[in-house]
Amino acid sequence: MRDLDKALADIVTIRSQIAAGTAFRGYGPATMVATGAVALITAVLQFWLLDDPTGEPLGFFIGWFIAAALSGLIIGVEMRARSRRHHSGLADAMIHQAVEQFLPAGVAGILFAVVMWKFASETLWLLPGLWQILVSLGIFASVRSLPRTVALAGAWYFVSGFAVVVLASRTHTLSPWTMGLPFVIGQSLMAAILHFASGDNDVED
Repeated sequence: MRDLDKALADIVTIRSQIAAGTAFRGYGPATMVATGAVALITAVLQFWLLDDPTGEPLGFFIGWFIAAALSGLIIGVEMRARSRRHHSGLADAMIHQAVEQFLPAGVAGILFAVVMWKFASETLWLLPGLWQILVSLGIFASVRSLPRTVALAGAWYFVSGFAVVVLASRTHTLSPWTMGLPFVIGQSLMAAILHFASGDNDVED
C-alpha cells in the first residue's frame, strides 16, 4: 500500500513538473476581448446610473465586483475548455498552476477592499489604482507559463495603476472611467498578444 501511495505521489509530482515546463494555452484571445467588453459596459452603465460614484461607493464597488466575477466566470469556462483541447491529460495540472499563479493577487485585491471599506473608507479612492497594480503583479507571476510578451500587458496595468492613483489623489474621487478604460485597453492588449503568440483566433480551435 505504501508503494502504491508513493507511486501515485511520484506521478502527481511528475505531472506537476511537466505542467510547469509547458506553455499554458488556456487563455483565449476572444475571452480577453469579452472581459474588456464587460469592463466597458460596466463603466458606461455606472456613468449613466451613478450621479456621484464617490458619494455612492457601495454601488460603485458592487458594480465592479460583479464585473470581476462575471469576467472570472468567462475566463474559467473558456480556460477549462481550451485546456482540455490543448493539454489533454495535463489539463487539470495546467489549470491548477494558472490559478495558483494569479490567486495571491486576486485574494489581496478582495482583502484590500474589505479592510479599506471597514477601517479606512476615506481612502477608497485608492482602490481602483491598487487593483490595477495587483492585476499587473498577477500577470507578471504568470509570465513563466505564458508568452513572454504578456509582460507588456503587465507593464500597462502597472503604469495605469500608478497613473490612476496620481490622478485620483488630486480630488479623492471615484470615476467609472479610471476603472473601465485601463481594463478595456489592458484586456485588448492581452487579446492581441495571445492571438499573435499562439497564431490562433479561437475559431480554429
